[in-house]
Amino acid sequence: MFDPSDKARVFGVPPGADFPAVLVCGLMEHMADKPPEQMAQVRLVVNTARMARRIKALFEAGPAMLMPRIQLLTDIANSSEIADVPPAAPAIRLRFELIELISQLLKKQPDLASRASIYDLADSLAGLMDEMRGEGVSFDAIEGLDISDQSGHWARARSFLEIVRHFLDDAGQGVDAQSRQRRITEILIKKWSETPPKSPIILAGSTGSRGTTMLLMKAVAHLPQGAIVLPGYDFDMPANLWKHLSEHLTSEDHPQYRFCNLLNAVSLKADEVRAWCNIAPPSPPRNRLVSLALRPAPVTDQWLSEGPKLGQLEIATNNITLVEANSTREEALTIAARMRKAADQGQTAALITPNRVLTRQVSTALDRWNIEPDDSAGTPLQLSPPGRFLRHVSDLFRHKLTSEALLTLLKHPLTHSGNDRGPHLRFTRELELWLRRKGIVYPTEQDISKWSAGQKQNLGTWLGWLAVAFFQELDPDTLDLSNRIEAHIQRAEWISHGAANGSGELWKKKAGQEALKLVTEATEHAEVAGSISASEYSDLFGAMLTRAEVRDRDSGHPGVLIWGTLEARVQGADLVILGGLNEGSWPEAPSPDPWLNRKMRHDAGLLVPERRIGLSAHDFQQAVCAPEVWITRAIRSEESETVPSRWVNRLINLLGGLPDQGGQKALEDIRARGQEWLDLVRKMETYTPVDAAKRPSPTPPLAARLTKLSVTEVKRLIRDPYAIYAKHILRLRPLDPLMRTPNALLRGIIVHEVLEEFIKTADDQTMLSRHRLLQISETVLNKNVPWPTIRELWRARIERVCDHIVAGEKERNSLAKPIAFERSAAGHIDKLGFTLSAKADRVDQMPDGRLLIYDYKTGTPPSKSEQTYFDKQLLLEAALAEQGDFKDLNAATVADAIYIGLGNTPKDQPAPLNETPPSQVWDEFISLITQYNIDGKGFTSRRAMHLDSESGDYDQLARFGEWDATSKVNPEELS
Repeated sequence: MFDPSDKARVFGVPPGADFPAVLVCGLMEHMADKPPEQMAQVRLVVNTARMARRIKALFEAGPAMLMPRIQLLTDIANSSEIADVPPAAPAIRLRFELIELISQLLKKQPDLASRASIYDLADSLAGLMDEMRGEGVSFDAIEGLDISDQSGHWARARSFLEIVRHFLDDAGQGVDAQSRQRRITEILIKKWSETPPKSPIILAGSTGSRGTTMLLMKAVAHLPQGAIVLPGYDFDMPANLWKHLSEHLTSEDHPQYRFCNLLNAVSLKADEVRAWCNIAPPSPPRNRLVSLALRPAPVTDQWLSEGPKLGQLEIATNNITLVEANSTREEALTIAARMRKAADQGQTAALITPNRVLTRQVSTALDRWNIEPDDSAGTPLQLSPPGRFLRHVSDLFRHKLTSEALLTLLKHPLTHSGNDRGPHLRFTRELELWLRRKGIVYPTEQDISKWSAGQKQNLGTWLGWLAVAFFQELDPDTLDLSNRIEAHIQRAEWISHGAANGSGELWKKKAGQEALKLVTEATEHAEVAGSISASEYSDLFGAMLTRAEVRDRDSGHPGVLIWGTLEARVQGADLVILGGLNEGSWPEAPSPDPWLNRKMRHDAGLLVPERRIGLSAHDFQQAVCAPEVWITRAIRSEESETVPSRWVNRLINLLGGLPDQGGQKALEDIRARGQEWLDLVRKMETYTPVDAAKRPSPTPPLAARLTKLSVTEVKRLIRDPYAIYAKHILRLRPLDPLMRTPNALLRGIIVHEVLEEFIKTADDQTMLSRHRLLQISETVLNKNVPWPTIRELWRARIERVCDHIVAGEKERNSLAKPIAFERSAAGHIDKLGFTLSAKADRVDQMPDGRLLIYDYKTGTPPSKSEQTYFDKQLLLEAALAEQGDFKDLNAATVADAIYIGLGNTPKDQPAPLNETPPSQVWDEFISLITQYNIDGKGFTSRRAMHLDSESGDYDQLARFGEWDATSKVNPEELS
């Protein structure tokens, strides 16, 4: 296939070319004069399965012929030529073994790291081991580093690295896939040096960024019938400039650095790299423009000398569009709109970006046109239905069951999916309403039994399933990982299937199959991980799910593609969209290394952070030279203004600095094309304005008007009549919260119960003591407040006011004796057909028969003026008492009505009975109800709120926000 040569055989494919298509075309050219059976002897080694499938599809498209043997780089480890290398241990086994060692270290030195990060530490250490084996770096090189000027962090890192060394020493022969790959590569290279293969071997599509791959590329390039085909090789960069790429620390971020490194390793000059095929790139002028824009930093002054030689730049930028959106959402919508047009026209459109948030936004935007993109990265397993389900189930073992956790799982689409899903959902709905109504935070099996007793259906089977699934006791603190996984999966399958054997829909479909694969692999190797707590297991399992992905190769649109940067290096498309081109996104900010800093990595021979930037730069150069290119970015992120990617900045600055070649005009044109699409998207997003709602003030028909009200609601009738209308006339109630919160209402109930018990059971003055009050509060709090922190806080608040309570109670006892607690009352206005109800916290009777009415306030009691005009609770209770409307109490004069304030500053606030006697208050109340029930006064929303910032339960129904307190009222008579 190739002529004999003393030099390494390295070919290149220029940026922008469809690499698989050019590779196949070049192979055809090289084999044109060879017998057809020789094609079957060619061994083609590529770096991704997607590329292998594309090459196979190109051959299958015709003409009919024998195909070469297509292999992946990773398949070399499975070569039949190598038989004496033991198989590699699975990656998860290595991580489990590291987990055990890290766990033991943290027991001895708990300040080194949090136990919740055990799996992340194991994964990071395994990654470092993988890199060291791949680059051929020994631990001696790490230990020999000069750390005299490093911080104490290195000492902590060394503790973990000692684990790795100890682990590898004990593990014996090659244990991980990377070390096995390197060993096989070394054996293969040695074997080839002794007996070179006679058939052609072509290694195509790799950049040689990893040490093992570089070794193999060097060996293949020197074989008698071997060749390397480099993707995105810059033939336009002058040969004399390649020497500037030789310095590792300053040149790693250049797109051609890895090729320079390879050429130096095989003793070739840049101009000795030949084109693999005679097919020209889509736009040679653009290739020259991009090559100049990305010149190494020390020679960017060549823009001045070489820029004028580029010719008219309009040709180079003819098919480039620059989209600078105002937000990431607008960027995603614009990309989706263009991809939709490409799909309509039969074009292949590929979005290339490392920004997974942007790809999800684009996928969501495409959904409006029922287009599902073919996403090479798939979906993280943790976000799939089985992943979420399994994470929720794992939490059952470490947390006390809450109503929220119970209903989250009961409503999950995989729960009870084996049978009777319909009845299960009906029972779940009824249970949810009951839990909300009762305010149960931590449901028990006894609570569920109480609920089921009131149900009409027979729930026996479903209740049995519920008890087994959710009300088992928590496991001990530590348990072997294998037992943890077994218990977890048994519980998950039971919950998923329902009250029968099986696993329901849990392991079905692609996501379920991937989850089962992960669980099976974890189960096989769990015995090496040792004991683990329920909390640690949940963190571990969640971390495992985050590293797995679900991808259905056949589900997406074949012409709407989302690629990562790896696929972009060796794939072609009619339209290439480079998305998220901002600093920190593309290129991505280097991830912090917990073990070695940049200099230490370089000195040890490991990969430096700029390597990733250099690979991203090569991806950009390869993609931006495609036939039609979109460059998109958002001017602002959710937090602040963004900075354009360094490569976009270079391109813009170069164009802007070449006005004589039409650079400024070309830049205006590429921006104008982007602006045209932005304008279209903004039109697509426009909507017909809808008039804001007016401030409601409905008047219901006479038959639907108020018939009853409680004294505590009179304040709301005065301040926010619409809330009374919604509650009593429309009969709407806010849905009770699922998780009862420690709010002011609950605090008031607790204080009422404490004081009632304290006063009721006090037979004499000696029982009115601080100690007894605190004892009672302790009992009531433990019974009704399930939150330990809130319980302690409220206990402290009661303790702070208990002296005031005891002193006040002794004074009150000297004036009168309690005769009623929580006593109800009902006052009837017959001519209006209306009833006013009340419940007094406490009623005392003086020796002369007069009454004292008390109401406990855990907050600040209403002032005298507030009671006069708005908060008429005590005044109306006094009126009801004087009319004899309290149950089992005769009519009597009310001497006083007092709020007992128990807030941060305890204070008693009497009602203004002298200024507004009970008879006057009752007449005013009748007048108020008459206005609404007879005169047809409208129930105005937020008529006289205490503060504009106060929110009401029915503000959303009233469309508050579309109007404010200054808006005019819109009366409306309803029929």
